[in-house]
Amino acid sequence: MTRLPTLAFLSMLAAASTVARAQSPDPYMTEQNRMMARTMASRSVDWRNGPIVYQVFVDRFVPPANLNAKRHLYAPPRLLREWTDVPKPGHQDREHGVWTHELDFWGGDLKGVETKLDYVRSLGADVLYLNPIQSALTNHKYDAMDWADVAPEYGTRQDVLDIAHMLHGKGMKLMLDGVFNHMGLASPRFQDALKNPQSPYRNWFFIDPKYPRGYRTWANTGNLVEVRLEDRGLRDYLWEGHDSVVQKYLRDGVDGWRLDTAFELGPKYLSDLTKAAHRARADSAVVGEVWNYPQGWSPALDGVMNFFARRVVLDSIAGKTAPSIANRLLERMVDDCGIKHLLKSWLVLDNHDTDRLRSILPDVKERHLAQVMQFTLPGAPVLYYGVEVGMEGKGDPGSRGPMRWDLVSDDNPETAWLKRIVGLRKSSRALRIGDYAALDCSRLIGFSRRTDKALESVFVFANPSNETVHETVSCRDGMLMNGGQLKDMLDGALFTAYSGIIEIAVPAKSARVLEMVQPRGYTPYKRVH
Repeated sequence: MTRLPTLAFLSMLAAASTVARAQSPDPYMTEQNRMMARTMASRSVDWRNGPIVYQVFVDRFVPPANLNAKRHLYAPPRLLREWTDVPKPGHQDREHGVWTHELDFWGGDLKGVETKLDYVRSLGADVLYLNPIQSALTNHKYDAMDWADVAPEYGTRQDVLDIAHMLHGKGMKLMLDGVFNHMGLASPRFQDALKNPQSPYRNWFFIDPKYPRGYRTWANTGNLVEVRLEDRGLRDYLWEGHDSVVQKYLRDGVDGWRLDTAFELGPKYLSDLTKAAHRARADSAVVGEVWNYPQGWSPALDGVMNFFARRVVLDSIAGKTAPSIANRLLERMVDDCGIKHLLKSWLVLDNHDTDRLRSILPDVKERHLAQVMQFTLPGAPVLYYGVEVGMEGKGDPGSRGPMRWDLVSDDNPETAWLKRIVGLRKSSRALRIGDYAALDCSRLIGFSRRTDKALESVFVFANPSNETVHETVSCRDGMLMNGGQLKDMLDGALFTAYSGIIEIAVPAKSARVLEMVQPRGYTPYKRVH
């Protein structure tokens, strides 16, 4: 616990030093340059801008070290599976309001996650995001018994904080899943409210004979009882109070919250929650699950899970959206949402609610093209556990299979590829925090990422078609000198820009990520910041 103030203090010193350097006199900088330099310096010290996020479904990530010691925690109606079993759809269990596959467990826990933190770090991740860890009946934990309690089969609250401290020691962050729109049917608080009209929790829920079950549920799912956020006492318990669920975890060392079904909480309560989180920890992150267009959710949220960008990327690769239209959609997204919001938003290609990426895009070229775009568009790329080894799986529960540790090896081509694009992104300040500008392409998806430094600009061209595309494109960058060379960060191919225009050739189902080449000896950039 004593380490947190020290880390925070060091972080503040680093931030102050970076901003101070940006404000120092430079004879070649205009006031506009200085303003941009200050903006970029501020972005660069904010961990929430463009980190690489690794998502873990705790029950399915690491085989338990001592399953026998906790076997009693999986008593019926739960069923304990072998680690090599493949999840399969079950049938409805009306008594518990669930599908039976929601009660299948593989035994993973927080101590197991702890043993793999170096593995997660080795992939280049900056943030570990855990699916819900609350005490709940199901394996997915979106049906909390109590939001403050950790599932006993996962471990304890101290286990969570231990992971946070260990991550901080590795220069990483921890984010938890906040499920504040509904609660589990088996929750003692709900059961008390349901049976006792005088219950102090009665007003936490929508209990009324007009509902088919006598209470309101999320998406008509019997096990997911909607909560009445309009009740002040409930909000105090969840986020408003000093010792609320949201604030206490942040004060104790967790770095942020991903909010489940954030769009259903509404902008007002999301704004209150985000402000409360920032009161507890000024640099905390609040990212919301928003499946719709991402406009209008800032500043109520620091960022959203950007499913719109996901749809544009996947539809363009599938041939449903022409590159010229995809360019326009992405440009309008940035204009409508603002780069500040998008840098803190998460770029998701797959997760526990979708098919796995390899099942969506079995063709390796298409899959890698999607990932290049994921790692070059503004935002934080999210890696769903197992994507680095090529795991497959369709839908729930297929996409939630146990981690294939048998596929982890130095020669796994998916791992090698992932580390390559992670390294590409980490080597480029522009890809992490830079501004975005659409490029005027007709058969390619093209955009640039720019910072305050001329030689940091990156130009991205993606070709989702089945043939090589040649285009002549304006780079829209006045600081790109005539005759300036550009090098593809993926294959090393060289291109030259004349009068701000580049003739580009992009092979089928691939992309080029061009960085500017620092001239040797004589340089026309000598007086350009």
